[in-house]
Amino acid sequence: MKYIEFGIGNTWLVRTETERADGTEFEQKGIVKPIVFHSVYFRVWLGKKVFIWDSKEGLKRMNKTRSAFKLLFGITSHQ
Repeated sequence: MKYIEFGIGNTWLVRTETERADGTEFEQKGIVKPIVFHSVYFRVWLGKKVFIWDSKEGLKRMNKTRSAFKLLFGITSHQ
């Protein structure tokens, strides 16, 4: 899967994070094509709590070990 994210809190204002089948991830600056649309999402990370609304999966809440602030809009893409 690829996650194209726009917003504040990441290394870059626009980035693409690619998740490989073996579970490893890497990020790149900008939008990496091709994009095969899967869903859109909004992510709000406040402290150690993360709230995500995804157009396919609905609303989710997660806890993280790291504390951060992020406000992101993203597109999920199949590779």
